[in-house]
Amino acid sequence: MSVPELVSVTVDDRTVEVPKGTGLVEAAQAAGIEIPVFCYEPRLGPPVGACRMCLVEIEGMPKLQAGCTLTVAPDMVIKTAATSEKAAEGQEATLEFILVNHPLDCPVCDKGGECPLQDLTFRYGPGNTRMSFAKLTVDKPIPVSPLIALDRERCILCYRCTRFSEDVAEDGQLIARNRGARTEIATFEDEPYRSPFSGNVVELCPVGALTSTLYRFDARPWDIQSVPTVCTGCAVGCNTSATIREGKVKRILSRNHPEIDRGWLCDKGRFAYPHLRAEDRITTPLRRGPKGLVDISWDDALDETERLLRESAGSIVTAFSGDETTELAYALGKLLRRGLDAHSAVMPEATSNALEAFRLPLSAIADAEAVVVVGDDPVVERAPIVDLWIKEAGRRGAEVVTYSPDGSVPTLPGSGAQTCRELASGRSAVARQLRDAERVVLVWSGPGGGGGARIAELAHALGLEDKHGSGAFHLPEAANPRGVALAWAAAADADESNPEPIELLVVSGDAAASNPDVRVLAEQANRVIVLTMFHELAAGWADLILPTTAALERDGTTMNLEGRAQRLRRAVPPPCPDELAWIAKLAARFDVELSPHAAGVFAELAETLFRDLTLDQLGPHAPLPARHPYVAPDPGTTPEHAEQRPGELQLQRYRPLFSGPAVERVAELGFQRPAREVELSAADAVTLGISSGDEVVVRSNGTSVELRARVNKRLVGGVARVAEEHAGDLHQAVEVAKS
Repeated sequence: MSVPELVSVTVDDRTVEVPKGTGLVEAAQAAGIEIPVFCYEPRLGPPVGACRMCLVEIEGMPKLQAGCTLTVAPDMVIKTAATSEKAAEGQEATLEFILVNHPLDCPVCDKGGECPLQDLTFRYGPGNTRMSFAKLTVDKPIPVSPLIALDRERCILCYRCTRFSEDVAEDGQLIARNRGARTEIATFEDEPYRSPFSGNVVELCPVGALTSTLYRFDARPWDIQSVPTVCTGCAVGCNTSATIREGKVKRILSRNHPEIDRGWLCDKGRFAYPHLRAEDRITTPLRRGPKGLVDISWDDALDETERLLRESAGSIVTAFSGDETTELAYALGKLLRRGLDAHSAVMPEATSNALEAFRLPLSAIADAEAVVVVGDDPVVERAPIVDLWIKEAGRRGAEVVTYSPDGSVPTLPGSGAQTCRELASGRSAVARQLRDAERVVLVWSGPGGGGGARIAELAHALGLEDKHGSGAFHLPEAANPRGVALAWAAAADADESNPEPIELLVVSGDAAASNPDVRVLAEQANRVIVLTMFHELAAGWADLILPTTAALERDGTTMNLEGRAQRLRRAVPPPCPDELAWIAKLAARFDVELSPHAAGVFAELAETLFRDLTLDQLGPHAPLPARHPYVAPDPGTTPEHAEQRPGELQLQRYRPLFSGPAVERVAELGFQRPAREVELSAADAVTLGISSGDEVVVRSNGTSVELRARVNKRLVGGVARVAEEHAGDLHQAVEVAKS
């Protein structure tokens, strides 16, 4: 790696050496001097100099300059407001102009107490106002969406929000309309801001113009606490900070991990926290009796659990959600495998160990020369922040190729493994380009086919283990499937077996309880224990329901899609006992020693799973493990597709980002959930005589679902695409007709 050329600059009589091309704001920071800013935000791309708060005097230039727009030059001499009367006067005038129509409502503004405008006005602004006329007022608040409110009279037109929409999320839904003094922030055609990343503009806003409807008027900075933790809404593992007031979660903010999330969050991770207080939340155990489910005490629940486990020993199956902490999965495994000889578990698809040879931080995607995405599901539905990294790579000039039913190279559902084999053969132009490039990133985004293993095989065929700027990722549906699988394996050194019949099914977590495949398994089991948060998920089929906690109520660790172990911290106390506490009590009845605390379980796992790391070493920004030598994965099998008759389409079911028990219990997220519709290609729509908006019936296997049609011009022909929650019992080949 070449050493960057250094240049010498002087800022307020302090001389520092910084790499050539460094911005003035960063150069001043290197000298320990602040240049105040509003519009400047490096994550948004090139600076625009909109607010003029960063005015500085530069020797040799007659006028004040916007410091954020300039880069250093050799022997440049810069004077900020601290040493230049001219710069101080310019900054004071800028603040005076910003405050001409800005309302003085800091005591009731949600931004009050943590507002950059408030802080900089005290430090750099005039002590009083010369303006005696009435301030401009407008209607407020404007509903940007059910999640975001806009107070236009507070807006200082820094354009952070519109730049995020245009240049980061690339949705183009937030705009600045009109000109001059009449410029205002609005949504495109006044439609709700429906983006997976819309909540980021609330955090970006340097004033109280854009606020969260869930947090509005709910807390003040001086009566809240912040708890650093990790989001488990998907496998990315974004770093977050939970705002707590009076024992309740009031807000989720980003906690910038530059290698994972760069401070961005999706709306699921940011706004799903109200599900903690859902009306159907279970707080006491429930046992099925002659008249249905009845509340029982925890002592009775442990007695009943022990009885069911002893009577079913040797014939117990555990269905995991993949969202459990690594410690919780290990605790269940140690109890069931060592104490009861239970050998079977149903796991969500985990990332293949073969990918350890191609380990890379997610941030490396942005620097790639080529990005290849293989799989049926859009990346944004499985790992939304990965989608932002891929978009940044595209903006930097990377070649982005997507092999999917609606990708740049359209492919039929289930053909990802075949695509990987074709690319590995090296015959196509894309394959040759991948072999020649030094920085290549491969991504598998879709169900089935052993995705992690198949993308690892392709990476090995391309020789990516020897290219340190290259890597490969598998995007699983669950947050911690790899940690769960490793913890279950570490719990006992025993072979797996599939008991028939299943005497007892243990269902762990809400994702498993809401999984249709697990419901089918439950019908085959003689008895069922369900660990869940919500009454609705298991009330009709569980024999015993044990209440569980949410991620924000847990201590422990989780392993993201990079293979990085990260620490969860309990933000609020749960309304029921912690799972580890009662599992430890239960384990003692089977002579199995188990710590009731996450730290104790982590210490037991540290040597085998965590490379002897301590919880303190995980720290606020967990490190990424080193690459391991490549070990070929199991070859796997390519799924066989049923033959389609004339007039039939292949059904593609997908799990949307905004779905699942948590999202369903937050009314404000309802507009983000997928519409009840079926997507058809333009060619199939013409053949079937169907247009967007038509009511249609989708049939298969003797069942039918009524949906609304939407023509997707990018979708490959021969496919009908339906969100999992609207697909019902439809499978494989379907017929679509107007209702």
